[in-house]
Amino acid sequence: MSTPPALGLRDFLAALPREGRWLLATVAIQLLGRGMTLPFTIIYLHEVRGFDLGLAGTLMGLIAIVGFVVTGPAGSLIDRYGARPVILGGLVCAIAGDIMLAFAATPVLAAAALCLLGVQAGVSWPAANALVATVVEGELRQRYYGVNFALINLGIGVGGVIGGLFIDVTQPETFTYAFLGNAATFTIPALVLLGPLRHLHGRAARPAADEPHATASYATILRRPEVIWLVVIGVLLSTLGYGQIESGFPAYSRQISEVSTRVVGFAFVVNCAVIVLAQFWVMNRVSGRRRTRVLIATAAIWAFAWVVFGSTGLVPGSVAAIVGVVAFQGLFFALGETLMQSAFPALTNEMAPDHLRGRYNAINSASFQTGAIVGPILAGFLLEHGQSTMFIALMVVGCVGIVAGSLRLERRITPAVNGVRPALIAESAQPDAETGRVRASRGYSLARRERTSKLATRPRSGRLGSS
Repeated sequence: MSTPPALGLRDFLAALPREGRWLLATVAIQLLGRGMTLPFTIIYLHEVRGFDLGLAGTLMGLIAIVGFVVTGPAGSLIDRYGARPVILGGLVCAIAGDIMLAFAATPVLAAAALCLLGVQAGVSWPAANALVATVVEGELRQRYYGVNFALINLGIGVGGVIGGLFIDVTQPETFTYAFLGNAATFTIPALVLLGPLRHLHGRAARPAADEPHATASYATILRRPEVIWLVVIGVLLSTLGYGQIESGFPAYSRQISEVSTRVVGFAFVVNCAVIVLAQFWVMNRVSGRRRTRVLIATAAIWAFAWVVFGSTGLVPGSVAAIVGVVAFQGLFFALGETLMQSAFPALTNEMAPDHLRGRYNAINSASFQTGAIVGPILAGFLLEHGQSTMFIALMVVGCVGIVAGSLRLERRITPAVNGVRPALIAESAQPDAETGRVRASRGYSLARRERTSKLATRPRSGRLGSS
């Protein structure tokens, strides 16, 4: 099996189309403002605006709830009108929400502002992924999603450092400047979409009405077994991952591992640094490999990480606990994240026919938002009732679930959709040296079935990505 040449940043940027470079250029800038405000929003609501902590937490929950509600309609709008106008609509909501939040003296005004931010959060992921898929293809698309994830973490990490140095609860105006600065960062991608990328719409031509998969509702898509397994994997990844970053991880670290808040904050910084530094190394090693196997590797690393993290509760307040907490978040968890983000978005967009890409990415987004809601509830309930061992055990069991789901998904999709290069698929179709017959490997038969299906039922624009 030939190994592809490693790509550095310069090679990757040179290989990208002009539109891809423009899209990538705005990512870190946009997330810089989010990093400045996200860790401090609940502090602003409670300590600056004087809302009680329960109300402030409820208001913060509006972002996830509204984001989940708008994801479905966003996917339909993307398929009907294109990803670009949906992204622009979300950016307008974000700008208005941040400006309102900067001056939100009442809970009603704060709620309205956070709902607007929730709209942007709900539409941005499916719309951005769908737009990228229209301008970047093949293996380069998988690399793009990985680099995009690294830039997101770079922006949030740098923004968090700036916010930590700049924002001061004794000077309320610093919060106002931070939210207004966040609003300003959202104008950058809006200007790019209205200027250099105004020709993009991110909408595929729809096939004729009498062709297969010409129209498909969410219910129709979700009846496909491979989509169901993709959703299951997405919910588990989010519940065990992002759903715990801001809930289970800090709560367990403080209550069970008994480390300082400074250690928790340092672990987050190391996490962002490892993702930024390791992303190209990871991408070059997973390129051409089955994406489901990459997700299995993610689950294995996370299972080990949760065991290490859980063991810190046996030595609370010690140096070993500090090392374990930082290693969990900063090393093992970060490495698993880079693997996941190199595989999961690319897998979703390879499965999706072009004209249904918005709906597929909306389903992907909704699965992750579900985990982001379930994860904190699960962690809060178990840790509040003294079930820390059960909490860690469920995280490990969830990782086993990701492995099982990935293996089931692998049986439902073609090697091409799973990220295997055409040359490697062809190798499995070489005649046997003794019999002269073609080896009937599963990879070859799936690939042959995919080609036959495409020739018979291909829409005029778009493709059927899975068997």
